[in-house]
Amino acid sequence: MKKVAILLEDFVEESEFLYPYYRFQEEGWEVVIVAPEVREYRGKNGLKFKSQVRIEDAMEKEFDLVFIPGGYAPDRLRRNKTVLNFVREMYESGKPVCTICHGPWVLISAGLIKGKRVTGYFAIKDDIINAGGNYTGNPYERDDNIFTATDPGAMPAYIKFIIDNIS
Repeated sequence: MKKVAILLEDFVEESEFLYPYYRFQEEGWEVVIVAPEVREYRGKNGLKFKSQVRIEDAMEKEFDLVFIPGGYAPDRLRRNKTVLNFVREMYESGKPVCTICHGPWVLISAGLIKGKRVTGYFAIKDDIINAGGNYTGNPYERDDNIFTATDPGAMPAYIKFIIDNIS
């Protein structure tokens, strides 16, 4: 059984959190909500989610995949050195690092996108390019073990692509 870490912070885009949360469970995978603290977090539209594990207590070797939802949560996540180290360790271990929307901000701050084909929400195109990434604008993209997508409309095909490529 695969074990997935979904990162959580305030102002997460609810659909980009909930869709993978339930879809990965449908595959029989264990999904763990990892955040800076174990507490309740509020999404962009007011939904509340409770984390299960503090990022300090999450070790990359325990997980097979990390998923970073979008919204404005990635801007908060990228300020946390432990989050960046966790994501970097997952990447360096060859494990899938998956993100959507504004999520590539975390990859940028972790120093992971230089020279990589990356997509994301159109508003962060310049950030991706300025960090050395090759912005494609495709609904979803994969370069090595980095999986990225643009927005909630890409979710069905994107999550299926992730599942099909790591099962």
